[in-house]
Amino acid sequence: MDGGMHPAQDPDKAQDTATGRREDGREDDGRRDANRDADRHAGQDAGYHAARFTHDPRRDVLWQTLCRHFFAARVPADGCVLDLGAGYGQFVNNIQARRRIALDLWDELPDHVAPGVEAIVGPATDLSPIAPGSVDYAFASNLFEHLTKAALTEVLAQLRDRLTARGTLTLLQPNYRYAYAEYFDDYTHETIFSHVSLADFLSANGFEPVEVRPRFLPLSIKGGLPVHPLLIRAYLLSPIKPIGKQMLVVARPRR
Repeated sequence: MDGGMHPAQDPDKAQDTATGRREDGREDDGRRDANRDADRHAGQDAGYHAARFTHDPRRDVLWQTLCRHFFAARVPADGCVLDLGAGYGQFVNNIQARRRIALDLWDELPDHVAPGVEAIVGPATDLSPIAPGSVDYAFASNLFEHLTKAALTEVLAQLRDRLTARGTLTLLQPNYRYAYAEYFDDYTHETIFSHVSLADFLSANGFEPVEVRPRFLPLSIKGGLPVHPLLIRAYLLSPIKPIGKQMLVVARPRR
């Protein structure tokens, strides 16, 4: 799929893709680095929610509106949705689909997802609980900037195998080109992406970008902007987004 040699074709490099271990019992270097990153972020997670990501009812209004007036038309009602880094479940709780899966390191995730949503507590670098070829719509909001490139490469490698033939990945996150002044106000940000570099990174890791919106939303609800469904809808419809600092990128696996 990625143009490289299949592990079974090279006994010296063969590895179990589900566990990241080679046939000689040693863990693959890339997977080991990605798992180390995941463990480190797991240790930060509880404190992060208290310091940077406390529950805010305005965020509920935002996601209810976004899902109803933007994402609903993009998510197949008969499909399976995977919300990576689901947090409080505000995307997956407000989207309609036959099957909904929320994944996050935060051990309180199950307390926040709606009835019918499957909660998986674990890192995005380990998608082994999810069957190959089962996900139609993968989504991650403000996740990729928190991971190293080694971890992201692992996430994308596993995600390619879990997407269906019609499956896509949608990313919503800060665009460094427009949010450079605030980007590292979040102490857990690891990797810089603009709409150009993110599309290139996806392309280099077996995905084909099919939609790039450099200025999709304002950076945060913390800036004092009013949060109201009518204003959010108007912003989505406006061709001019001068304070847009969050980008939206959609990609599909290159087959």
